[in-house]
Amino acid sequence: MELDQAMQGRRSIRGFKKEPVKRELLEEIIALANRAPSSMNTQPWYFHVLTGEPLEAVRQGNSERMLGGVPPVREIVDHGAYEGVHRDRQVEIAVQLFEAMGIERNDKEKRQDWVMRGFRQFDAPVSVVVCLDRDLVDGTIAHFDLGAVTYGLVLAAWSKGLGSVINGQGIMQSPVVREHAGIPDDQVIMTCVALGWPDESFDANSVVSRRRPVENMARFVGF
Repeated sequence: MELDQAMQGRRSIRGFKKEPVKRELLEEIIALANRAPSSMNTQPWYFHVLTGEPLEAVRQGNSERMLGGVPPVREIVDHGAYEGVHRDRQVEIAVQLFEAMGIERNDKEKRQDWVMRGFRQFDAPVSVVVCLDRDLVDGTIAHFDLGAVTYGLVLAAWSKGLGSVINGQGIMQSPVVREHAGIPDDQVIMTCVALGWPDESFDANSVVSRRRPVENMARFVGF
């Protein structure tokens, strides 16, 4: 797959086949992602790749805590509620997804089920927990680096036929993830990526988020 094909074609996948993903393929994808740039070549990232029983334990723990009313516990500072144009874009993609899935605005049961899918990491066969060196967590540069390597991960996965979605819901109960993934104390959990073979029959997988035209988000000076 050509790079522009991968970048134009990639979309967030939220429905997966039950088919497992071989470790060798995951290692190949991670090796590609590892070529991401980082400030001063610090490479401050770590990937913890979960499947099978550990991932099921995370799903169960996440679901039990969220349904039990336990407030989210992240290891990074949350941005809080989105406002303005950012809120508009958040609502827009939610409307696209709910329309694709046939979820009506007043259907509380289906809406709740959709939310819980996120906490279950969309029932994907693989979850990649993305972590940061704790020594660098208070700066913003390393956070930028983690964004670069995570995009590299999802792009490399797409180029190999795998779908994924960067899923902050999956680590909203970070103590559960830390316990079952065995995250070392010198690492901070940033996010996770649900990953697997796309289920083409899952309607939400056809949704492509809308993007601003170049003239609305870039300025060219001196041209």
